[in-house]
Amino acid sequence: MKTAVMYGAGNIGRGFIGTLFSASGYRTVFVDVSVPVIEGLNRAGRYPVRILSGETYEDIDVLNVCAVDGADPAAVAEAIAEGEILATAVGVNVLPRIVPNLVAGLRLRKERKGKPLNILICENLMDADRVLDGLIRACLTSDEIGWYEENVGLVETSIGRMVPIQTDEMKDGNPLRVCVEKYGFLPVNKAGFKGEIPEIRNMIPFDPFDFYVKRKLYIHNMGHAVCAYLGDLLGAEYVADSIADENVYIVVKNAMLESAVALSRRYGVALDSLLAHIDDLLYRFTNKALKDTCKRVGGDPKRKLSPSDRLIGAANTALSNGICPVYISVGIAAALHRYLEETEGMTRCVADAGKVLCDLCALAPEGELSGMILAFYAALIEGKTIVDLRRMAGEMKGKNTAAIL
Repeated sequence: MKTAVMYGAGNIGRGFIGTLFSASGYRTVFVDVSVPVIEGLNRAGRYPVRILSGETYEDIDVLNVCAVDGADPAAVAEAIAEGEILATAVGVNVLPRIVPNLVAGLRLRKERKGKPLNILICENLMDADRVLDGLIRACLTSDEIGWYEENVGLVETSIGRMVPIQTDEMKDGNPLRVCVEKYGFLPVNKAGFKGEIPEIRNMIPFDPFDFYVKRKLYIHNMGHAVCAYLGDLLGAEYVADSIADENVYIVVKNAMLESAVALSRRYGVALDSLLAHIDDLLYRFTNKALKDTCKRVGGDPKRKLSPSDRLIGAANTALSNGICPVYISVGIAAALHRYLEETEGMTRCVADAGKVLCDLCALAPEGELSGMILAFYAALIEGKTIVDLRRMAGEMKGKNTAAIL
């Protein structure tokens, strides 16, 4: 039986990629540092995944699995040296820490004259292939780099399946159970592979891949984040409760439409397909069974407000393609509210918000985008409601020559 190595046995590792490996006939070796998870996988040789859809669910068993301890470099290297394919889903902050084990495995693979190895990088990270490439290269000798360039493929992916934080209720008596939504497609960068592209269920290779990266980040992730930050203002615990509010729905949908039109213009992609994608996402956001919290989805606002990430990146892309990102700016203002609330030494005043836009978001203080965001932010701290913000956005959009909605 073919072997796949899944570095990271968390929500995405078990709830998505490991599931696809198993369904494609692979024996899956998980690498993790959680002793209970490692022992549980080795003891059972399987784990359950529950697919949630409204009030119903479907249980499936993921078979032929085992695990090795990420704190055991020799065991990890052995798994990497012998596996047919590798994937990572460890989180952006953890990725640099697993590189020494990855390099040790690649060295062992080189010594054994193994076949080319493709690494699916399942991290929520822009230019993930370039980032990981730089980390790996820094650990290689000049003699090893030539082999690495010919035999190791770094493959960007677009993780669209939503997997919430797993509660005890979701685990339903089995700590290995992962609850997920039904959506299960995995777009990947076709150009990143070395050698033959493996056949993995629901894996869809695309080239050029940049459009799918931007679609995920600037439509899906951006819309999800805007929904979460507006949910904060409502006092909503769950994303499904936030999107159920008519005014939140209007702002989120229009923000996603701004981004969709911009991407359609930039990449020459038919707008109809993007509109259908938005409708599907909005429906998926309403899945109450996922119990996905606004706290989780809006977590780490510092990263989400960085220049090329989902909020500022989407807004700048809209502007550069002739679209005024009015509704995206509403979401950014709400994100600023969360960021300033969580950041020690800062207040919620407009001046501090402007400083964040300049220092963190790299926006010009007198620029058009900063002005829109601060107008919404000022209204927010003055006590304006989401209804008021939505009306402001509609009026602003109507006056703008770049209006599309």
